[in-house]
Amino acid sequence: MKVIATAGHVDHGKSTLIQALTGIDPDRLAEEKRRGMTIDLGFAWLTLPNGEPVGIVDVPGHIDFIKNMVAGVGAVDAALLVVAADEGVMPQTHEHLAVLDLLGVPRGVVALTKIDLVEEEGWIELVEEEVREELASTRLADAPIVPVSAHTGEGLHQLLDALQEVLAQAPPHPAEGPPRLFIDRAFSMAGFGTVVTGTLKEGMLRVGDEVVIEPGGLKARIRGLQSHKQRIETALPGSRVAVNLTGLHPSQLYRGQVLTIPGRVKSAKRVDVRLRAWDDAPVPLRHNMEVTFHSGSAEAIGKLRLLEGDVLQPGEAGWAQIELRDPVAVSRGDRFIIRRPSPSATLGGGVIVDPAPRRRHKRRRPELFRRFEALLRNDPAELVALTIDEHGPIPPKAIAQALQFTPEQVEATLADLLDTGRVWPLAQDLPDLLSDAAWDRIVARIQRILTAYHDEHPAWLGMPRDAFKGRLEPREGWSVRVFNAVVERAMASGVLRDDRGFLALADFQPHFSPRQQAAVDQLLAQFRAQPYTPPSYRQALEQVDEETLTALLQRGDLVRVGPDVLFLRETYEHMVQRTLDYIRTHGQITVAECRDLFGATRKYILAFLEHLDRERITRREGDYRVLF
Repeated sequence: MKVIATAGHVDHGKSTLIQALTGIDPDRLAEEKRRGMTIDLGFAWLTLPNGEPVGIVDVPGHIDFIKNMVAGVGAVDAALLVVAADEGVMPQTHEHLAVLDLLGVPRGVVALTKIDLVEEEGWIELVEEEVREELASTRLADAPIVPVSAHTGEGLHQLLDALQEVLAQAPPHPAEGPPRLFIDRAFSMAGFGTVVTGTLKEGMLRVGDEVVIEPGGLKARIRGLQSHKQRIETALPGSRVAVNLTGLHPSQLYRGQVLTIPGRVKSAKRVDVRLRAWDDAPVPLRHNMEVTFHSGSAEAIGKLRLLEGDVLQPGEAGWAQIELRDPVAVSRGDRFIIRRPSPSATLGGGVIVDPAPRRRHKRRRPELFRRFEALLRNDPAELVALTIDEHGPIPPKAIAQALQFTPEQVEATLADLLDTGRVWPLAQDLPDLLSDAAWDRIVARIQRILTAYHDEHPAWLGMPRDAFKGRLEPREGWSVRVFNAVVERAMASGVLRDDRGFLALADFQPHFSPRQQAAVDQLLAQFRAQPYTPPSYRQALEQVDEETLTALLQRGDLVRVGPDVLFLRETYEHMVQRTLDYIRTHGQITVAECRDLFGATRKYILAFLEHLDRERITRREGDYRVLF
């Protein structure tokens, strides 16, 4: 099934022509009927001479409602450009034609309306010539021009024939894969409940399907389907569809959302795009200017970030990122328009290359533009490889979501990439994939993190493993298994070492400054001089700074057995061994017996024995300690 959208200047007879062709008045609002002009989208349908049904979206022509016009042409197969023969090309004709061109509508028919009002001989031919000149630089340059009169019926059959011929050139909408319906209306209908309408761009919908609406992640089930007021069990791609939903209230839904299945579309507040400034844009496009973004039926205010320069002159093209106030649900390859919010005017448009970039891009980066070029070429193998380069380690499921591919597409592509060694698994028991570029990026990040840490703490063995995980992993996080596999690979490749649970660069050697070393030597001498009643933690901090004392504990020179009790490593090991020997000989030991064993005070011995209990070396039974 195919869908066409009208376009053209206000009061050039679009709605009247549609009613003449279909018998349906597309102006459904009371305000539209009172003012005699289309304000919002209207819908109708007709049957071509060959019996093929066609949906029609009738869009507003007035400048104040062009944003609604943009919402109506996001997923159509052809345009029906309406030009009144008594007036010719007008300002909104020009702007509507620009919107069609920027949105990539590839074909259309021009209806030269109101020919019954033209009396001057040769006038219609002059208007046709004017229209042909207007079309010359657009995608509709070869569109047939058909003079018609909605009032007399003249030319209507020829118009239907022209539409049939043009629509025959339109490729079928993809039926395989997940569905995507652009919602343009949401309302409640007595006896049915919540209904949404829209154009089904791709995929199929069936009664009983579980669906999700994005943005919002709203889950629902399809209770019923209609197309052209006929109940259907399956909606085909390209058709105008009304979907009766259960589980949602109309207040939760709005124009601009997308009805799909879970995982098909990611909502995002930024998009990466290839942007072309309209040749007749009223102002140059400038970095950080405010724009209104339109794609599908969605509209959002955003900030335009030009990635190659500071200005894009009319007629120029470049890479850009648009940061939006509200999330939109779009897909790679979708077309878009940007307009100036006030005074409203079309500025440009183009194609979305990444519908949900993870980050705000740094500007003027050639490697980023190479990635965009690959996205624009839409080579599956190149895209999967680039996704792994940028986000690896990443599992196939996440690759499919990032690229909006099916799992089967990713699996087929990965087979060749794995065979050639372009990508490889992080570990045998993990699905996550890496590439040389992804691994180099991770290694560079490891080196950057730990170099800064070693500079800040030169005497420490390294960064605690948990702290390192929090610094290394991406914003989305890694599972513990993925992190451990990354660390193991880094150690095997000579990048990292693990020293008693502290991670450091393989060539890093912890060291004290001369001042710190002198203080350390003096402190340790005191520990050796009075091994069983050494300086407390607080007393030690009076002689060395906390950085140095932490290093001594990390290295194992000192052992902390209680909040304020420290022992020299060799003293601690000696005490453990003598205590265990005593228990093995006598079966048990008391605090007093242990105190006498070492000639220490109760403070030190109690902390020491409680430490052995925590380490599960001993176990307390009443007043005694026994072997654990």
